Amino acid sequence: MKEKAQARREHLQKMRAEQKRKERRAAFLMWGAGGLVVLLLVGGVGFYLVKQTRETSLDAVSNYSYEAGQHVWTPVSYKETPPVGGQHNNYWQACDIYSKPIHNEHAVHSMEHGAVWITYRPDLPKQQVDALRAVATSTGQQDFMLMSPYPNLPSPIVVSSWGHQLKLDKPDDPKLPAFIKKFQNGKDTPELGTTCGGPDAITTTADQAPLPPEPKGNQQQPMGTLAPTASPTQSK
Repeated sequence: MKEKAQARREHLQKMRAEQKRKERRAAFLMWGAGGLVVLLLVGGVGFYLVKQTRETSLDAVSNYSYEAGQHVWTPVSYKETPPVGGQHNNYWQACDIYSKPIHNEHAVHSMEHGAVWITYRPDLPKQQVDALRAVATSTGQQDFMLMSPYPNLPSPIVVSSWGHQLKLDKPDDPKLPAFIKKFQNGKDTPELGTTCGGPDAITTTADQAPLPPEPKGNQQQPMGTLAPTASPTQSK
């Protein structure tokens, strides 16, 4: 009887030991799987953030320095295509989406006021133009957004602000909205706080009207063109 009792105790001990081993193994698998899931999640988030940072990086932006407030009545020859600053017409272009080219001299004035100018090759497929328009009408401030076709661009799409420019190949490039958010009315805007519209703004395209002639005699000039350029509240 004692031998049978001892055998039963030993058998129960083995069963308990086996049960504990199974529980430890289950716990290990559970925690291991949980750790793997956490590791995958952390890795996935990290990969996404790195990917997003790389895709929206503005390291490719070209930067320029131009003196503001240089108003002229004559056509201007610009170094960059399209221009990013320098001399410009006394009248600025009303910020809007244009289907035909506009005068450089008006667009540069708008950028002096804080506008972002999205330009694209005239032969860009309509589907891409529509996609570009969708970005332009849904990102940033619409009253400081210019968009127009531009012949002989160095890339299919070029986005510019005063002193900054980025070349792009496609309208869905994440760098486009990143550029708009950073440079539209950005810290380098010479006349921050001025309008990109109003009664003195030009609403015609280049084929519809030439550059306006210099006023003569008592003919009224654009509002603010005689004001000091240092004042950020004066419209230029």
